[in-house]
Amino acid sequence: MAKAPLPQVVIIGRPNVGKSTLFNRLVGKKLALVDDQPGVTRDRRFGEAGLLGLEFQAVDTAGWEDEEPDTLPGRMRAQTEVSLKGADAALFVIDSRAGLTPLDEEIARWLREQEVPVVLIANKAEGNSGQSGILESYSLGLGEPVPVSAEHGEGIADLYQALLPLIVDKQPVEDEFEDESLDEEGEPDPDAPLHLAIVGRPNAGKSTLINRLLGEDRLLTGPEAGITRDSIAVDWHWTDPRDGKVRPIKLVDTAGMRKKAKVDDKLEKLAVADARRAVDYAEIVVLLLDATRGLEVQDLKIANLVLEEGRGLMLAINKWDVAENASGLFNGIRAALDEGLAQLKGVPLLAVSAMTGKGLDQMLAAAFDLRAQWSRRVPTAALNRWFDHAMDTNPPPAPGGRRIKLRYITQIKTRPPSFVVFGTRLDDLPASYERYLVNSIRKELGFGAVPVRLTMRSPKNPFAKE
Repeated sequence: MAKAPLPQVVIIGRPNVGKSTLFNRLVGKKLALVDDQPGVTRDRRFGEAGLLGLEFQAVDTAGWEDEEPDTLPGRMRAQTEVSLKGADAALFVIDSRAGLTPLDEEIARWLREQEVPVVLIANKAEGNSGQSGILESYSLGLGEPVPVSAEHGEGIADLYQALLPLIVDKQPVEDEFEDESLDEEGEPDPDAPLHLAIVGRPNAGKSTLINRLLGEDRLLTGPEAGITRDSIAVDWHWTDPRDGKVRPIKLVDTAGMRKKAKVDDKLEKLAVADARRAVDYAEIVVLLLDATRGLEVQDLKIANLVLEEGRGLMLAINKWDVAENASGLFNGIRAALDEGLAQLKGVPLLAVSAMTGKGLDQMLAAAFDLRAQWSRRVPTAALNRWFDHAMDTNPPPAPGGRRIKLRYITQIKTRPPSFVVFGTRLDDLPASYERYLVNSIRKELGFGAVPVRLTMRSPKNPFAKE
């Protein structure tokens, strides 16, 4: 069942009033990072929310701060202001225990000038500690406040009553059609949205790259390392210059991943864990390198993490427009990759520039090609013809004069492509022969540089003692 677009409800307020806690409460899961210190959320985060049967898209925003536009807090505020464009309603959150602040009043003045209807939320209203702040909030001129406790789930019914008249007419109507991720035979659909995660060390230019692809300043950027904390997903469409076809993509920007020894801040640990989860849900992962710094050990660790999760991996060298000795840099990184990722040589490597747009179409085209390889299923007959030829070309060893028999192979799944070899005495098969089979699968069966899983399975001996 597919649904029309959900009405959009934006959560706005100064830092540390509980916006992300309310967002998590509405979407029913901990999608946004939450901490006691202010300024945790920096980019907009979207999530499908349900409130007593009322469906909408909740948007968590950065805390509104009164700073100059060119500062980090100032750019965060600009992101929040943009988020209200196209919204169907806004939830203005205040801290009822702290009472009103001049910043609350400034936000209220701005909201009164907008055309979007506003629901005033007096958060942290559990017990009687927020009563004075609730009464005080009437002075904001935004109507009757709704007392809630986002942390404890109190006041949700009242929030429903306040939000219902604003978006009830925009509830989605269901239309029936096939699951977009599968074709008629239950196989992965090549026309389904590509889940593409951008990962890398801090300040490699991940958010800048996504902004360039989207053609707008959708994500917060700047010279400060570690601006992105949440993994931010953006639905987007890309026109493939090869055939003019419009292809859907879900782009995921992630927090920069530093060495563990350098990650001592609690928020950064949460952000890195969030980035690892983004890898889990991706199909293809682009590891972005900084051309001014080259390939470092941490990059190889991130690459290995992606491969261990079975995701398609490609590397892009960003800031190519300012790279020195570009040819030598590219060849050096290529050689270091082949040595450092010995289990998967030939990982796609591209040169790009998020600032100028160089190489971005080639990167996306390569990502779709890589997904096609990652999703490939080989017919059983063709698979076993290859298997017989591989063993004729390089027969399995016979340790101690006893032959190891490999009988047949089958592909048990795709994404990543996974195979099982059946035979006898497989415990004695050297790891080098398994590597030979995996490399031959990639080379001969069209899997290229994607992770391939190979499992050995022997029939159970009925005479063996339990």
